[in-house]
Amino acid sequence: MSVTPARHPHRVLAGVVRRYQPYDEVSPSAPLRRREAPHGACTLILSWADPLEMTGPGGHARSAAFLAGMHDGAVVTAFAGHQQGIQVDLTPLGVLRLLDRPTATLTNRIAPLDALDEPDLAALPERLAHTPDWAARHALVDATLAGLLDRSRTAPDPEVAHAWTRLTRARGRVAVSTLAEETGWSRRHLLTRFRDQVGLAPTTAGRVLRFREAARLLVADADDPATVADVAAACGFADHSHLVREFRDLAGVTPTGYVREWWAGFPNVQDAVPAPS
Repeated sequence: MSVTPARHPHRVLAGVVRRYQPYDEVSPSAPLRRREAPHGACTLILSWADPLEMTGPGGHARSAAFLAGMHDGAVVTAFAGHQQGIQVDLTPLGVLRLLDRPTATLTNRIAPLDALDEPDLAALPERLAHTPDWAARHALVDATLAGLLDRSRTAPDPEVAHAWTRLTRARGRVAVSTLAEETGWSRRHLLTRFRDQVGLAPTTAGRVLRFREAARLLVADADDPATVADVAAACGFADHSHLVREFRDLAGVTPTGYVREWWAGFPNVQDAVPAPS
């Protein structure tokens, strides 16, 4: 897998885009399969090569260019042939702003770009294919997303933005009662508005964010891997068994199985899981 270093977006996209990750890889014969566990972000794939086959909580999808909303379960991807494009990691509140619609409409869904009613976004993969180098491609993505943002008339509630920021900074370890008290909202009202704008309920989002941190720690160092027990303690799980149950629920495999599949799918990519922002 050939991957150029991840790039940061233009500053006008702060809080909307976490990073750009260009990629270029070939699997000429047997399909290359990967398990993409939920990671507390939405994924925009801008590819101008062969499509991916994807199976997850929302069923089966086949697409080269798509937007995956917030997920609470793993998606298994597979492709044979050539993959080239840019992966754009979006915050859920960034998706709300870019698309001018509730993020919950994309929860556990993988939507082809031409289904999003955003012609500039749908046309982007083909324009990128005819752009000569990665620097120019990143500039084109910056300009396109900045244009969507400039036209948007939708913004998250400040209370939802506060709750999401608190959860991400705490790696999911904040009680919903605490978030409700800090926002001045009832738990019921917070749940409704948060789920609409983030795509997952606060408790589920917290689970996913804590799981993301555990998954990151498990694959952070191939030469000196962390133990499941150490990761469970570091991330605030009750014990080893608790972490195993979370991996089965959210990734569909045990922690050991996740690590084995991860390094089989990304043997030479140290930063394929971004550090939490």
